[in-house]
Amino acid sequence: MKFLLVYPTWSKLEHQSGFNLPPHGPVVMAAEIPSWVDVTFADENVQDIPFDGGWDFVGISVMLTAQMPRAFEISRRFRDMGVQTIFGGISSMLHAEDVQKNADSLFFGEVEGRLAAVFEDKKNGKLKKLYDYHGNFPPIESVGPARRSILNRSLYEYKGVRMADLFHASRGCRFNCFPCCTPYLGGCSFRPRPMERVAEELASIDNDRLFVVDNSLAQNKEWEKELFRTMIPFKKFWCCHPIEDDDEVLDLAAQAGAWYVYQAVFDTSDFIRERIKRYKDHGIGVEGTIILGLDEQTEDDIKRLVEFLMEVDLDLAEFTVLTPFWHTRVREQLEKEGRILSSDYARYNAGDVVFTPKHMTPAKLQELYHWAWETFYSKETQSYKMFKLYKQILARQGKGVRSHVPARA
Repeated sequence: MKFLLVYPTWSKLEHQSGFNLPPHGPVVMAAEIPSWVDVTFADENVQDIPFDGGWDFVGISVMLTAQMPRAFEISRRFRDMGVQTIFGGISSMLHAEDVQKNADSLFFGEVEGRLAAVFEDKKNGKLKKLYDYHGNFPPIESVGPARRSILNRSLYEYKGVRMADLFHASRGCRFNCFPCCTPYLGGCSFRPRPMERVAEELASIDNDRLFVVDNSLAQNKEWEKELFRTMIPFKKFWCCHPIEDDDEVLDLAAQAGAWYVYQAVFDTSDFIRERIKRYKDHGIGVEGTIILGLDEQTEDDIKRLVEFLMEVDLDLAEFTVLTPFWHTRVREQLEKEGRILSSDYARYNAGDVVFTPKHMTPAKLQELYHWAWETFYSKETQSYKMFKLYKQILARQGKGVRSHVPARA
């Protein structure tokens, strides 16, 4: 069986960096595809889709809501050619009803131990409309190394630098954050992978730079310490979401190669100021993730927040507009209050204002979003700030940096 696995493109926001990371969902899925299936992967963000490849079956992996319109176009084109399509991935689950109108099948849930049956059904002409494993999680011990061999690695470079591979040490999250859909998708329980499985996957990755994509590493202090001790011998350099604010944990993280963290910055408190300082005291950089448009924010609050980010010498900042994604508490609230302005999937990109803010007009929030990006990066461009972080890795590796220096403007 010739199976094409597609990752649809979407329009990048004007302030985002131009690089593309190798996606995680498709390589995790590919690890569970039976060996008798001939798999080809096409990431439309970096290559054309081979529509004329004589495919027997097409899978479409969708992570972002903003990818969904293009995913439906791709599915329609293949179905018009008589080729059945199956959808999977985070946003396919968030938008299951619409997906089922635009595909022959939907896989809803985590794939481990379950894809062989799907491909047997397809081979036997019995493909089901829905494979529903929502909330029925496979044993975490069954999560093995992703199948990164399906990637064309030469396509994932930026200015001569190989992009980080995505890796996860756990699933689920014990936190239930207001804007997040993880509780709906992955459950509210923290599900850590056994350390032998973590080590097995790390050993399979021939890249010294990683993005650890766990929702948060700060979920269990003893597990964190065990994770970092496991990672130390592999000599990787990695970024991740928050780490526990504890001296022993932070020291082990630095020894394990922590490069920088994504840290939510939600106010200008001393708590946040100290949180950033503590990371940096341990040699770990910080990229602030800042949501604009929360109900407690006024225009002055947003302006003061951006000034604060510059005061605390944040390494990088990523600004997003509060976005009421499906199956989140924020969407439930805004729907009840009649404040949703658009349900156009293409606009759910975390850069467009699709709701009525509490203390300003939608147009003013949109203006402040652009102002925040432009102000924070007014003295040093985003690419230059990223280079300064990257230089830390090169210094720790004992390598020169001259040939990698980008223009400041």
